[in-house]
Amino acid sequence: MLRLMSLAAGLALSSSVFALSLADLTQSDASGGLKDALTQGAKVAVQQLGKPGGFSNNPDVRIELPGNLGKAARTMKMMGMGAQVDQLEASMNKAAEAAVPQAQALLVDSVKKMTVQDAKSILSGPQDSATQYLNKTSRDQIRAKFLPIVKQATDQVGLAKQYNSFAGQAASFGVIDAKSANIENYVTEQALDGLFAMIAEQEASIRQNPAGAATSLAKKVFGAL
Repeated sequence: MLRLMSLAAGLALSSSVFALSLADLTQSDASGGLKDALTQGAKVAVQQLGKPGGFSNNPDVRIELPGNLGKAARTMKMMGMGAQVDQLEASMNKAAEAAVPQAQALLVDSVKKMTVQDAKSILSGPQDSATQYLNKTSRDQIRAKFLPIVKQATDQVGLAKQYNSFAGQAASFGVIDAKSANIENYVTEQALDGLFAMIAEQEASIRQNPAGAATSLAKKVFGAL
């Protein structure tokens, strides 16, 4: 009986020490470890998407014509008129691939500005909390960087004017939403969605496998979750 009581006391002490170290980690190390992991995830996402084929060869983020325009495009392809559609979609994906590298510095800057309280909320939140944080704190700035690059890329393709004309008419009738009525706005939003989807994928990977984190501090923080 005495031995059981001693064992129970030892376990309680052990649990207390672990809880204290976890709380201590959350206050002192969590911010640094989380910043390391987020910086890693952002850089990997940008590298994967900001290269030839980064969008077009990835079915999870590939940009296609939206809504009913997409349906019309599929019909055109079935009727042997898909060359123009393919050219337009290829230009949209290339534009996104050209814009994405601009996001890295803004993402890293957003990570640097993260507070200890932000880190606590992220670590105790849903599995994509870090991605949600980056989306909330950097999306508008990244959009502003993407738009002129996407516009320059799509202006080089004559079909962009046709898209804007056709899509603008479709939007006025409610066939597609307003943000899809302009090709550079549509491609920019799709590029942003793809970027944050890839960051979320990186976040999930680190949460599931802390050993894959790039720094020992990040390994320590995510290993404690």
